[in-house]
Amino acid sequence: MTTTLESRPVPASSSTTSAPGAAISVRGVEMRFPGKDSDVLALSGLDLHIEAGQFVSIVGASGCGKSTLLRLLAGFETATDGVIELGGVPVRGPGPDRGVVFQDYGLFPWRTSMENVAYGPRRNGMSRKEARAVAGDALALVGLETAAGRFPGQLSGGMQQRVAIARALANRPSVLLMDEPFGALDAMTRSSLQEELTRIHRETGTTTVFITHSVEEAVNLSDRVIVMAGGAGSGLCGHVIADIDIELPRPRDINATEFNRYERAISGLIHGDES
Repeated sequence: MTTTLESRPVPASSSTTSAPGAAISVRGVEMRFPGKDSDVLALSGLDLHIEAGQFVSIVGASGCGKSTLLRLLAGFETATDGVIELGGVPVRGPGPDRGVVFQDYGLFPWRTSMENVAYGPRRNGMSRKEARAVAGDALALVGLETAAGRFPGQLSGGMQQRVAIARALANRPSVLLMDEPFGALDAMTRSSLQEELTRIHRETGTTTVFITHSVEEAVNLSDRVIVMAGGAGSGLCGHVIADIDIELPRPRDINATEFNRYERAISGLIHGDES
């Protein structure tokens, strides 16, 4: 089947949800940061809709606002203007309905894998027994049930990131937000974790927003790839320049002609913005 490569219009916002994932709606979002002489406009007039259960990657040149957008979705920052909703509910701060994974694993070195993963559910009011059961399920989901009693220092980088993903999933979030989670890993480990993440998304149906600098990774993982432009040195604030459906069967072959076509087109959009 021939796959067409074209940007899609931003759909009208919707409050429809389907468990366990939640739809994400971003409307007219603007983000300013204080500067030395005046405010710096990081994002302006941003409109975006992600359907419940979708896996969407966001790519673009450094400084275009990818991580700023993710922090707004997580509730770590508050937009200067506009509306962000998850499942029709405005985002007003962090919450257990969102799991966040960064490149830095952020694990407590004095806690075991089980204790790290159970930490969130315990803080959210679960009994110790319930939290350990949930943590055990999350570790099993990432293939680390046998490492439950090991400390982060006893795990490889890839295993530590699996624990971080399990921790994010332990609260059964409707949205998983991931900011360059595999960026510090070697190529073989990164490829393995991409396969694991694809399986986890298929099994959980969690709406996922994935920030990456790797176009190959974005095409391999995603239902859609959003390309952003602007930011430092460009004279423009961060904005969306393309929203592309990845119409490829899974599992995906990174050497296939159609895969490479998507990769070249998206890279061209990014590099065209940098030129």
